[in-house]
Amino acid sequence: MSKDNKELARDLNVAAATLRRAVPDVMAAFGALGAAARQDGALDHKTKELITLVIAVSKRCDACIAYHAKQALKLGVSREEVAEAVAVAVHMGGGPAMVYAAEALRAYDEFAAVEEERRELLQPA
Repeated sequence: MSKDNKELARDLNVAAATLRRAVPDVMAAFGALGAAARQDGALDHKTKELITLVIAVSKRCDACIAYHAKQALKLGVSREEVAEAVAVAVHMGGGPAMVYAAEALRAYDEFAAVEEERRELLQPA
């Protein structure tokens, strides 16, 4: 199971841009729905991002896993939080969810490694 999550995330951005040009009103409404759903309320944005990652696992959406793993990292979600969240998907989804849960954790690790490398390069010598 070897997937390039950075490439999956880039491909998703390109596909979404193409769709935005084809159906701008629909994509604007979809974006507004996402923005409204992510707003802090009883649940904070970070928790909601973990939920989206678990749903991506349960739906077996490779590009969704890559995108939401990257977003989780940006929001300060820890590896331990990702692991516990995807464990719930494994519980609810059985073997197929376990495979995608492992992929979600691997995607998070890939993006975390890139971020760590970026930080190291930006540190003064």
